[in-house]
Amino acid sequence: MTVRKIVHVDMDAFYASVEQRDDPKLRGRPVVVAWRGMRSVVCAASYEARRFGVRSAMPALRAERLCPDAVFIPPDFARYRTVSRQTREIFRRYTDRIEPLSLDEAYLDVTENKTGLPTATKVAKAIRQAIREELRLTASAGVAPNKFLAKIASDWKKPDGLFVIQPEEVDAFLPPLPVERLPGVGKVTAERLANLGVKTVGDLRAMELKHVESHFGRHGLRLHELAFGIDDNEVVADRPTKSISAEDTFERDLTLEETEEAIRRLAEKVWTASRKEMRVARTVVLKIRTAEFRSLTRSLTPPVPVASCEELTSIALALRKRVNLGVAQRYRLIGVGLGNFREREEAEEQPGLFGERSQG
Repeated sequence: MTVRKIVHVDMDAFYASVEQRDDPKLRGRPVVVAWRGMRSVVCAASYEARRFGVRSAMPALRAERLCPDAVFIPPDFARYRTVSRQTREIFRRYTDRIEPLSLDEAYLDVTENKTGLPTATKVAKAIRQAIREELRLTASAGVAPNKFLAKIASDWKKPDGLFVIQPEEVDAFLPPLPVERLPGVGKVTAERLANLGVKTVGDLRAMELKHVESHFGRHGLRLHELAFGIDDNEVVADRPTKSISAEDTFERDLTLEETEEAIRRLAEKVWTASRKEMRVARTVVLKIRTAEFRSLTRSLTPPVPVASCEELTSIALALRKRVNLGVAQRYRLIGVGLGNFREREEAEEQPGLFGERSQG
């Protein structure tokens, strides 16, 4: 059986690094890529800003408090997309099996590479060198026998690092890691695992599969496989994004009118994430769940693609008016999404179309 050779390439502080590259006055300074405003969130932070605790997706106001001397730059996603395309052109010199995750990261299957380099490590080194010399940017890379391990490896020596996990090293590398390093283990799952005495990947390995599945169902099988470094997911070239969404479960049930602040916050988050895509979303979706766990969605496909965060927010707020369950109804969850992604040249004008669906 052929062992796969997977490289995960992750550009370092991508948006902020592009800004620092293009404006010498910003080099060495804490740069925060974000719109200013009460509801704005950080799109990216330079490593100088990260030393103060500034992170992506953080409210911009909090970033300003953490790092008063930060230089705030409004994002220029058209420029970032151009640099992303240049990066992918470098990738294509080595393989056509490229799976972009966003503008700044991608998986590459280099089990067989176009240049005849003997190892995946040499391919990763060549790619990083080309990015440095041609684009004047840095990238971190991870090399491993599967996607899951390659992504962990690329984060291991950030920024501007390369880390390799050989197949024979997996059983020594994984067990000491905190279980939160496994994909799909967020705060809630980590707490549930901790209640079972599982804090490291090694602890999870020690549990019998049937015991894991009894607590986590089908997701338990996936967790158990990852704990042993098993990930059979292939690199899928140019897998198109179908939708981007964000949702929030409230601490207490709210009326429809009380959901406005959450909708505005979620719309900002979704809009920022959508700017990382090469393609354009055509449809806006509002998801809502009642206190009785009844889920409903309302959607709109405007005549032309949504062009700003303000427009996305306005449409999402307008979609609330199509939820007619009475003023006394309370809601426990709200979500905002963009879907129906198309190539930019294909995003032609279409008649506006409201759609709605409810799920009991």
